[in-house]
Amino acid sequence: MRTLETELPVPPVSDPTHPVRPARCRRIRQRGIMWLAGVVLAAGGSASIAQTGSASALAAEDFFRDARIRQVQLSPQGQRVALTMTSAQGRTGLFTVELDRPDKPVLVARFADADIGDVSWVSESRLVFDLTDLRSTQGDRRFSPGLFSVAPDGSQLRTLVKPSFQGVTDSSGPQREPLPFNHDLLEVMDDGRHVIVGRLESDGHRGWRAVVPLRLDVESGRATSLAEGAPADVRSWLFDASGRPRVAVTSSQGRRTVWWLPPDATEWQKIQDGQELEQSWSPLFLDQAGRLYVSAPWRGHAVLKRFDFDRRAPQPEPLISTPGFDFGGRLITERASGRLLGARVLTDAQTTVWFDEGMRRLQAMVDERLPGRVNQLDCRRCGRDDAVLLVRSWSDRDPGRWFVVDVARKRWVPIGATHPQIDPRSMATVDFHRIQARDGRDLPVWVTTPAGTAPGQRRPVVVMVHGGPFVRGGYWAWNPMNQFLASRGYLVVEPEFRGSTGYGAAHYRAGWKQWGRGMQDDVTDALQWAVSKGWADPKRACIAGASYGGYSALMGLVREPGLYRCAVAWVAVTDPFLLFDWRWDSDLGDDWREHGLPRVLGDKERDAQALREVSPLHQAARIREPVLLAFGTDDRRVPLVHGTRMRDALRAAGQEPVWITYPGEGHGWRTFENRVDFARRVEDFLGQHLR
Repeated sequence: MRTLETELPVPPVSDPTHPVRPARCRRIRQRGIMWLAGVVLAAGGSASIAQTGSASALAAEDFFRDARIRQVQLSPQGQRVALTMTSAQGRTGLFTVELDRPDKPVLVARFADADIGDVSWVSESRLVFDLTDLRSTQGDRRFSPGLFSVAPDGSQLRTLVKPSFQGVTDSSGPQREPLPFNHDLLEVMDDGRHVIVGRLESDGHRGWRAVVPLRLDVESGRATSLAEGAPADVRSWLFDASGRPRVAVTSSQGRRTVWWLPPDATEWQKIQDGQELEQSWSPLFLDQAGRLYVSAPWRGHAVLKRFDFDRRAPQPEPLISTPGFDFGGRLITERASGRLLGARVLTDAQTTVWFDEGMRRLQAMVDERLPGRVNQLDCRRCGRDDAVLLVRSWSDRDPGRWFVVDVARKRWVPIGATHPQIDPRSMATVDFHRIQARDGRDLPVWVTTPAGTAPGQRRPVVVMVHGGPFVRGGYWAWNPMNQFLASRGYLVVEPEFRGSTGYGAAHYRAGWKQWGRGMQDDVTDALQWAVSKGWADPKRACIAGASYGGYSALMGLVREPGLYRCAVAWVAVTDPFLLFDWRWDSDLGDDWREHGLPRVLGDKERDAQALREVSPLHQAARIREPVLLAFGTDDRRVPLVHGTRMRDALRAAGQEPVWITYPGEGHGWRTFENRVDFARRVEDFLGQHLR
């Protein structure tokens, strides 16, 4: 968090609240974008788009491979980049590259039994990183990633937080005992030497109840608590430029409290307190001057506002609004100076609102060179003629590519593609639509259309229902499962049914207690709309989804017999009653089961009959179409009992499902091998029932 000496600059637009107009989802005419000359890292793949091949020729493996380049970070002075890349052996290593010598990448760290996870620059001469294991299922057991610091040349490796992995050897000589495994990185400070880590304190039920922040010296390993005098059981924090905690959020018994620590004060003040699901605003950011920015309602949608401490409420007028969408994103500050440069926001696609005129100019330059794409900029010497830009560029058809731009020398250095095996020109297009549900409610819908679809051509259709359910489902971006299905000739329709977030409070709240009812009607309405447009074949439709989406897939067969020819449900909720019971193999917290679920799903006792009516398990005898069920044996969000009981109920009704389990997997498929296996099984299942 950095200090700002002036008021927040507002761009010169006609509306002083600066609404961001929704970006229209564009179909990209691939005219052979010419990637700019430069040296490509040998380990990073080619930056040019392949000239041959088609999506249908791609194997399932090509859609579900781990990203070749997972992360790229520009150093504080813009002299180097750090990047994590996956080797041919399948392990992800950490490299650094001096931008004046882009053909000489330096291997900083790589392990035989672990992958580099997240990476951050602390200073020009020091990085921190943690570990993960992309080749192990791990289930949903909490993974202990550890934390390490290292010099850009790979020397001075120091363990700051102990990981689950063994055998990591320090190279910095004698040091303090590392912090135990229950510490996670929260924030990198701007002093070039410290980070803030959080100690996770257990609730005694395989979960955690609080995060205690500590300032950690990445060179000495010395840690000091930042929580003295703070409220107990804080779940989240915001820190000022000096690393001092200024905002703390506690949550208990269905209530949430926001605390504020004024400058030069020692006593925390309560600035919000109420029911978790009824809070009108949420803290988001602190700028360098200690001003608090919040997400708050305005004209039916969440917008960005500044908090007024005199009124103990958000200011009346918004700073940024995104009509038709809730504000989602973050403020962008310049690391060296703390200047507030702009904000990253989400409409249908990501866009950036630049307050800085120089950055608006540089964004326009990049967008002109890479048209029809989302081009996300990180900068050093931001907005100046000698700026250095890190560009991450993607579209609905391209998973993404990285460049570094030296503005003064007009030099573009391609770093590489995240998935170099993907030919964007052969991928499907993704379009965003707003339609009307049967009751007149606005219903956002995403449509993924296979490449080569002729006007008026009806495709077999997969209705893909997102999980959550109280989350946003889609964005204008490349999606591996949807692209895989499109490559096999299927139209993919994704409704943002009522209850989905990101589209206003009314749309979100309209989904409360509507599992299997209004939410399911929206899914049906999206399919029937696609049929009415002449895109979807009404006689060849299947419904699919994971988690809540799997629940909806099963309920689609219950509610609409004959509409779908099959259902694919993985890691699916099959009985709402199971969500209310404490289980040793579940990670649902007591607060959510006792105070959240009764509000958004229904009361287990008072609404028992209504819940039975929308339980796929209780309604299994009504299912007559083929079903594919897939579960991870170690899923803690939706334990395996959801699957086994549904399988047995279908068998008892004379409907033997296709049954798949993945040992050790949790709430989704972590390993490449399982992702590919599942995709092939889905392909075979759909081919059997939709062709």
